Amino acid sequence: MSVFIDTSALFALLDADDDNHAKAAKSWRELIGSQQALITTSYVLVESCALIQNRLGLEAVRGFCDDLVPVLTVEFVTSDIHRLGTAALLAASKRGLSLVDCVSFETMRELGIRSVFTFDRHFREYGFTVLP
Repeated sequence: MSVFIDTSALFALLDADDDNHAKAAKSWRELIGSQQALITTSYVLVESCALIQNRLGLEAVRGFCDDLVPVLTVEFVTSDIHRLGTAALLAASKRGLSLVDCVSFETMRELGIRSVFTFDRHFREYGFTVLP
């Protein structure tokens, strides 16, 4: 079984001041111990790096790249998935929904992944099983 890993969870893991940090750390330990494949996309990595750099600084980006990214399987977004994500974003017409979220949904559907480690409500709204 595979679990998709979202930006909100990655950020919560790194930011000890994040409201979800304790839940994220506990869930992360459980996921690592479960031997499940931890999948994300290249778009989530770009979004995460930008958020971490902006809010926590370059040393936190270094920790992210050195400690978290190596345990993830990264799916690089194809032009087809990008197009599907863009179409879904425009069709949804929701201001708070991002292109990265829509690309994540399309990637998860393509790979048959139903579970996601996230604190973003949109994944639940789109029918995915949210962890924690």
